[in-house]
Amino acid sequence: QVQLVESGGGLVQAGGSLRLSCAASGRTFSSIYMAWFRQAPGKEREFITGISPSGANTHYADSVKGRFTISRDNAKNTVNLQMNSLKPEDTAVYYCAARGSGIYYTAPAGFASWGQGTQVTVSS
Repeated sequence: QVQLVESGGGLVQAGGSLRLSCAASGRTFSSIYMAWFRQAPGKEREFITGISPSGANTHYADSVKGRFTISRDNAKNTVNLQMNSLKPEDTAVYYCAARGSGIYYTAPAGFASWGQGTQVTVSS
């Protein structure tokens, strides 16, 4: 099982940017699909973006498309989330997640490993 540790959250004004990073342990990192989810208070955890094992394919929720960019570095076992043009509605705890396979998936139940989460707060 992959262990994940997120970093990079914080407080930012609307329109600003943040970059989240997720460090993964385990030798299978380069063969698994990675994703970022977020969960706002009182809401369900939602898929926002994912990336294929090679990095060639990325997927985005409509709510973040054009503003967020996911990337990965298999040599360093890291996956990053660049968040631009942040909005107050982006405020949530952000989680890095790893699938047990390399196949695209968006439901939280399909992910075997989770980070501890990092808070992102966007002020208006």
